[in-house]
Amino acid sequence: MRKPIAVILSLLLAGVAWLAQANAGPALPSPIYPPVSVQVEAVRLGAHSYYVPGLSGAASPQNEGFMSNAGFVVTPAGVVVFDTLGTPSLAQAMVERIRQVTALPIRRVIVSHYHADHYYGAQVFKDLGAEIWAHRHGQGAMHTEAARERFAQRQEVLKPWVTQALQRFVEPDLWLEGDTDFELGGVHFRLRHVGPAHSAEDLAMHVVQDGVLYAGDLVFKGRVPFVGDADSRLWLAALDKLIALRPVVLVPGHGGASEDPIGDLILTRDYLNYLRQEMGKAVADLTPFEDAYAATDWSRYQDLPAFAEANRVNAYNTYLLMEKEAFGR
Repeated sequence: MRKPIAVILSLLLAGVAWLAQANAGPALPSPIYPPVSVQVEAVRLGAHSYYVPGLSGAASPQNEGFMSNAGFVVTPAGVVVFDTLGTPSLAQAMVERIRQVTALPIRRVIVSHYHADHYYGAQVFKDLGAEIWAHRHGQGAMHTEAARERFAQRQEVLKPWVTQALQRFVEPDLWLEGDTDFELGGVHFRLRHVGPAHSAEDLAMHVVQDGVLYAGDLVFKGRVPFVGDADSRLWLAALDKLIALRPVVLVPGHGGASEDPIGDLILTRDYLNYLRQEMGKAVADLTPFEDAYAATDWSRYQDLPAFAEANRVNAYNTYLLMEKEAFGR
């Protein structure tokens, strides 16, 4: 009895696959990362664009390091990823979400900046064959004393998801010099170097057809940003650069996606301007920081998320910055 043609073809294809595998030698074992219990979801924002919304708060065993946003863009020629989350396990969960959307290869990863919660998952995408791009001002950032201290802290807080045995720090395939535009599968991307601001290497990614802007930690939706020791003058210039893109949707580094991106960009800009205005006046009047902080009217911002955690540190660092600007230090 003759076998159906479909069965014969299936057997032939299976034989070809077996021979190919045999000739290739033993397969490299896939890394096994501890699973996460937090929900890692993909939210669609446009025809091509998705984001993966993180949870609130600092890295902890409760959120398993899932404290920042990431995103991905599906084009007919493959996938572009923006940031890789804070552990390899979370990155693996993100890959699984991408695979629920498309089987197309992940071609490229854009690293917004080298803070742990945004790049610790890069090795997962590198192992899948993706190119990693970052701005050249991030060169060496993974190997500083501050980065080593952060890694030690993450191992302590996020074990078993971050360990010496599992974590690798992979170098980018391409260090970008500045603003870069590229096209993949007919979708156009604008990468904008917007640092030094939150970090020296800050990159934002604008998906032109969708009007979606992945802004990294340069902007936070409806909340007080963490300024740290950033140069607020340069941060303000970066915000103007993003406003000029006129995005329709904005994905911040933390918090929900914004459908009022111009409003959120302006809120961040106004807050930084206010810090500079009030702390600058205090420096000019030789008012000690404690007195200046107590006398400042914070009513416009005090009810915003993260005010209690960030505002005093932001004000103090801005006070020091204004001293440097005033006295040319």
